[in-house]
Amino acid sequence: MNNTEKKLKLILTMKKIGVKDNRVLKTMETTDRSLFLDGIFKAKSLEDIPLPIDCGQTISQPSLVAVMTDKLNLTSRCKVLEIGTGSGYQTAILSKLSRRVYSIERHEKLKIKAQKLLHENGFNNVTTILGDGSQGIERQAPFDRIILTAAAEDVPKILLGQLKVGGVMVLPIGLPQSDQTLIRLRKEPMQVIYDEIANVRFVPLVEGIAIQEGM
Repeated sequence: MNNTEKKLKLILTMKKIGVKDNRVLKTMETTDRSLFLDGIFKAKSLEDIPLPIDCGQTISQPSLVAVMTDKLNLTSRCKVLEIGTGSGYQTAILSKLSRRVYSIERHEKLKIKAQKLLHENGFNNVTTILGDGSQGIERQAPFDRIILTAAAEDVPKILLGQLKVGGVMVLPIGLPQSDQTLIRLRKEPMQVIYDEIANVRFVPLVEGIAIQEGM
């Protein structure tokens, strides 16, 4: 199977699992995942599997990235907060579909690498920040959309407070090393509406900045 066939198969998989937004599908199709992978893993970029990156983290499988992005209901006017930059792949997808993306990463090595990749490849509406994702970015709040690529035990109250009324947050909820649930919440004036999306497995949301690894 050549790369064109692999990419077509991947997009069909996304459609089958319920990704309906053609803007999301087109963005997934035209964003080169291999840019955000190293070494032997570049050759696996069109496989629908999570893959390892630096600092013991992973890059999510493309179909899951597509689902999470689709559930955000992004518009070109959205200001987005991403918790967990990782390789920058999800960040790049968000960049193409929104007005501005603020992405927090607790591992300095990942932050620097993703920032360089995103800048070199023209994702100029992204600001990457080394910090504690659980605290969000108060000075930039409120956000139209918030996405977490790490699992919290419960919806972080600080992040919910930084979400605009009418805004949407997508995040995995659950304990580390156990089944987690991907949820979508919408913040209404008097209530928060929750929808369960799928069972997932993410690295845990960890407070604080990671001890600096060898650069």
